[in-house]
Amino acid sequence: MALGVPRTEAEARLREVEPLFAAGEEELVATVLSFGHVFIVDRVLDEHEEHIRDLLGTAVGARGGYPGGLLGWFRTGELTKIFLYFAKTRFRDGRGSPPDFWAAMTAAGELLASKDGLNQAEVRVGLERCRMQAAAVTGR
Repeated sequence: MALGVPRTEAEARLREVEPLFAAGEEELVATVLSFGHVFIVDRVLDEHEEHIRDLLGTAVGARGGYPGGLLGWFRTGELTKIFLYFAKTRFRDGRGSPPDFWAAMTAAGELLASKDGLNQAEVRVGLERCRMQAAAVTGR
């Protein structure tokens, strides 16, 4: 509740892991609560940010998923971090759809680059990589 999570939501999150409390394993419970993102406060995004998040979600689907640790970044609205992480993606195993991934990433990068903010130089570098990868996979 100290993080701003409404009481009913905080209690619901704790009920999900309540069976572990009986085990007496405080460190295990703390780890589970942390990995379960119990302490994350979801950020409300504006329309521009929602569009970026949706494009990043499209990219994730075209990639074939993402590491579970990134769920927190999606929930807290760390859109630039997500973009920079995925801009380094390499397709090696034949999974996913590289053309769809790079198209969504390019669109997300363009929206991120259109607003002032921290990491703009890194965003531009990531955007350029996305454009090059998109061109390489589509032959344009």
